[in-house]
Amino acid sequence: MNVWAIANQKGGVGKTTTAVTLAGLLVARGWPTLVVDLDPHGSLTAYFKEDPGPDGASVYDLFAGAAVTRPGLIRATAVNNLFLLPSVPALSTLDRQLGNQHGKGLVLKKALHRLRENFAFVLLDCPPMLGVLMVNALACCNELIIPVQSEYLALQGLERMLHTLRMIDRARRQRLPHLIVPTFYDRRIRASAQALEALRQRHGQALWHSYIPVDTQFREASRRGRPLSHVSPWSRGSRAYSELLADLLRGIDDRNPDSWKLAAG
Repeated sequence: MNVWAIANQKGGVGKTTTAVTLAGLLVARGWPTLVVDLDPHGSLTAYFKEDPGPDGASVYDLFAGAAVTRPGLIRATAVNNLFLLPSVPALSTLDRQLGNQHGKGLVLKKALHRLRENFAFVLLDCPPMLGVLMVNALACCNELIIPVQSEYLALQGLERMLHTLRMIDRARRQRLPHLIVPTFYDRRIRASAQALEALRQRHGQALWHSYIPVDTQFREASRRGRPLSHVSPWSRGSRAYSELLADLLRGIDDRNPDSWKLAAG
């Protein structure tokens, strides 16, 4: 099972869009995929028209001691082979509730280990702030995807995210592979091109070679509650994410061919 965290310490950079679109492409290839909404705002949950309600089963229950196999916790979406572990606003209280309780940074890792035979891929949509939820995501993932909006203000969030990544690397005692993905790129706007060039100069090695363009079809896909590749497979956005997925899969193959064979099987 491959676990990808999609994170940035800034909101509005395309994390949820990235999670949904990549997940849609993965299931189209035949791989059962789970998306996990770790953001208390619940954008990923809302995308799939889910509303657990204040007492509904959600990822919050894992931190309260519930088993990930609890009935009703993981929900089927309208897309075949694509499943959701939803969010609730109560997730925003976890840092205050848990304090410094030992082992709470590994709750998600232990839960996903029990699902290793069920899913080929798990995609984690992270909150835009450092806390127990992001720590859990970075502790259990084997790939970090960092969407960055193609504008200068978004570059500050990226620097905070990279600082967090360095701390996580020290705690894990090994480097977590990561890929910076420029999003919302508009070639008609000079500031967008300048921001992309700044990313290339500062983060060339870790930066994806292409970008995700602005595409109005993302809004239509969101309205319908389905991944873009299932609504408009030949749109600019869908083609860009298809290229991104191909590069991510190639990276898995290059780093660990045996693990990749297991996941793809």
